[in-house]
Amino acid sequence: MRIGDLRHRITLQKEERARDSYGGEQLQWVDFARVWAAIYPLNGREYFAAQQINAEVSTKIVIRYLKGVEPTMRINFKDRYFEVLSVIHVAERKKELQLMCKEVV
Repeated sequence: MRIGDLRHRITLQKEERARDSYGGEQLQWVDFARVWAAIYPLNGREYFAAQQINAEVSTKIVIRYLKGVEPTMRINFKDRYFEVLSVIHVAERKKELQLMCKEVV
């Protein structure tokens, strides 16, 4: 990953429970972090390999290492949302994370 590749501004969001005015609980998405990212739609061979792991993977998003990123999160990029399916800590060196995602329509 080169610095110039991180040209997209994304927001990582996590789901939290919140009390509504009636005392009930509702799930809502709350911003976790706003970071720079590289977004790669998976092409032929990558997509085929990813399908063997999870048939829904359609996009790889690469960010600098950030503690606390989990596969239960989602990503907001402009007017699009991506569900994080897996978080790959590349070489366990605390330099970058690869987020395997599917776009939510």
